[in-house]
Amino acid sequence: MAAPMTGRVVMVTGANAGMGKEIVLALAAMGAHVVMVCRDRARGEAARAQAQQATRGADIGLLISDLSSQQSIRDLVRDFNAGHDRLHVLVNNAGVTQRTRVQTADGLESVFATNHLGPFLLTNLLLPVLTASAPARIVTVASGAHAMGKIDFDDLQSAKSYNEIRAYNQSKLANLLFTYELARRIAGTGVTANAADPGFVKTNLRVPFPYSIFSFMRGSAGDGAKPAVFLATSPDVAGVSGRYFNQKGEVSSSKLSHDEAAARRLWDVSLRLTHLAE
Repeated sequence: MAAPMTGRVVMVTGANAGMGKEIVLALAAMGAHVVMVCRDRARGEAARAQAQQATRGADIGLLISDLSSQQSIRDLVRDFNAGHDRLHVLVNNAGVTQRTRVQTADGLESVFATNHLGPFLLTNLLLPVLTASAPARIVTVASGAHAMGKIDFDDLQSAKSYNEIRAYNQSKLANLLFTYELARRIAGTGVTANAADPGFVKTNLRVPFPYSIFSFMRGSAGDGAKPAVFLATSPDVAGVSGRYFNQKGEVSSSKLSHDEAAARRLWDVSLRLTHLAE
């Protein structure tokens, strides 16, 4: 009997460590051809070798991209399309936190650029191949931190003032607004878009103070990967779109995350910032 994901092509960003690596292991073990997207080639190659060994030679590829750089994302899509004519699942997992404000090569604040604009640009550029491969799924890893987030349209780049927790929470709220707006825009295409909350788990992502006080309570990266793996693979959510799941199942996200006017405004701003509107 074939494994449940045999013949399915999956891309996972932030795939060389922590939760991303666990997602890769789970999907590869189910028979998927997994394309790992990593920022550093040496770490990516090492993680790929470990994953292949753990899954007894599963079909795992590697592409290199820095999700904070829009040119790097465009290069990633070009390289993927050169080697693949199908994509059944995209898992937007890569994310960062920054203690101080860091500006990207595009002149954008790095947390907003990596956590929101990165998935926004990558997903939109891959939509043609996802739609051609339908049924297909887009899974974006969000966070319960979104509930403390607020989209500051007057200072999206935190240029006036920067706070690590505020910037991260804003980016995670943006993940939910993006997912729900995307689901509305692609309805009827055979492609679904959902968001996963991994919970408070052990990853390479730095936990800022005061939350670091509770680091001993963090769950495993493997447990944190489960909602994304479920959304990527389960027949129970075939055709389900615009929803938010944690380790226990579907949950409600914050009131702000369902603000459709804010979602449309964020989408339009993101189109301009990623030059997709040109």
